[in-house]
Amino acid sequence: MSNPACPATLLDLLNTAPGANIALVAPDTGARISYDSLRRQVLAAARAFAHSGIEPADRIAIALPNGPAVIVSFLAASIAGTAAPLNPAYRYDEFSFYLDDTSARLLIAPAEGAEEARRAAAERGIPILTAETNASGEVSFSESPAGGAVRTPAPEDVALILHTSGSTGRPKRVPLKHINLALSARNIVNTYQLSPNDVSLCLMPLFHVHGLVASTLSTLLSGGTVVVPARFNPLSFWRTVREEHVTWYSAVPTIHQLILARAASGGKPVGAESLRFIRSCSAPLPVETAEKLEALAGVPVLEAYGMTEASHQMASNPLPPKARKFGTVGVATGIQIATMTDAGELLPRGGKGEVVLQGPSVIQAYENNPEANAKSFVHGWFRTGDEGVLDDEGYLRLTGRIKELINRGGEKIAPREIDEVLLTHPAVSEAVCFGIPHPTWGEEVAAAVVLREPSTEAELIAYCRARLAEFKCPKKLFLVKSIPRTATGKVQRLNVAAELTGARG
Repeated sequence: MSNPACPATLLDLLNTAPGANIALVAPDTGARISYDSLRRQVLAAARAFAHSGIEPADRIAIALPNGPAVIVSFLAASIAGTAAPLNPAYRYDEFSFYLDDTSARLLIAPAEGAEEARRAAAERGIPILTAETNASGEVSFSESPAGGAVRTPAPEDVALILHTSGSTGRPKRVPLKHINLALSARNIVNTYQLSPNDVSLCLMPLFHVHGLVASTLSTLLSGGTVVVPARFNPLSFWRTVREEHVTWYSAVPTIHQLILARAASGGKPVGAESLRFIRSCSAPLPVETAEKLEALAGVPVLEAYGMTEASHQMASNPLPPKARKFGTVGVATGIQIATMTDAGELLPRGGKGEVVLQGPSVIQAYENNPEANAKSFVHGWFRTGDEGVLDDEGYLRLTGRIKELINRGGEKIAPREIDEVLLTHPAVSEAVCFGIPHPTWGEEVAAAVVLREPSTEAELIAYCRARLAEFKCPKKLFLVKSIPRTATGKVQRLNVAAELTGARG
């Protein structure tokens, strides 16, 4: 598509496509929602939120599964106030933390389920609206008249608040402005030459920046169609691609590997002929996986690099005829990327160091976190915590993570959060969490635990499962007499992992 004039807000972005074009498809119900219908529903929802007392900058928590309701709610919340989407799989303690941390003024929940989110909201006096979608794709909200005045958001207003985990503290709040998100969506449109003829299959959860910006907002900006199943199902994947004439999808390597594992031998899957390219992001893509996926689908597999603080995409391998280099995350897209020494000095091409960014889609600060800001922003650059090297053509190869986050299938997990849960168990005196290699997820959660009284691995894992989302729960515990420490008595997670498993160091 030709380079569109960049919208300044998500409301502008929503208004760029012809009204008769199909914006959303829900394959689970067959609902097809036009841009006219989507715009009408979003504005009606924004008015409903305003009538519920939401004012500009108020946070609206959203705990909905993938589908039209979460997209309508997200866009409406960004217009009436600020959207704060949450993982519907969180437990009560997690909902309590995020509702408190965002100062949420309203919770949007499904009509059925979400009991732990509801309980956390009710205990805080936070009003709850339930969202339902009928067979034709109309989203409605309970107990809320359609009235209420909605102001037009400004480019510098915060549209979306997300959390990103740090290895040394609680999750940090990332305030993404309308202009940040709009610019990132335009960068993605330009990178992949998206047009109204494109159909994106959204496989990523819509409480993450990957699904929201790459799969959804960029497609809406291009005037194309977003196909949004309730959940990823490798058994029905190719049928959906075939029936909806999908032209691209974006996912983490785990999903690509599941698609490969289900592929029948003997040729290109029926439906793959509509694909233009496949995108991979949010975790390192093994070269073998990329090669096998290209051979299966017969289209370019393009690895990209994104993070919440940059409104998602920062770099990507380009479409042919430009070169795509497996093992790299491509070239910068709409921002500047460099590498830097620990002392804050920029390195020349070929110099290995911390990957740093600057550009209009990158945040200028975390919210209410001066300590994190002092560490993460230097000389106008944002420090990613990733180590990498840029080649002579500007392709970025990531060589490791400076931060100690566990990356499980694209889910970034703060090990300290799991430490703290384990330490509340009466039998645990010390706990140190870390990642261990996993053939499908990339990394899996493990922990070293020192007991003060008898307990079992199974009991402690069950204890975590009652308090943490499943993806955060340790799958392996090492019951040890002491935690390995440095000569100065410090605990370093990577050293603990290397000593106990030999897998990292």
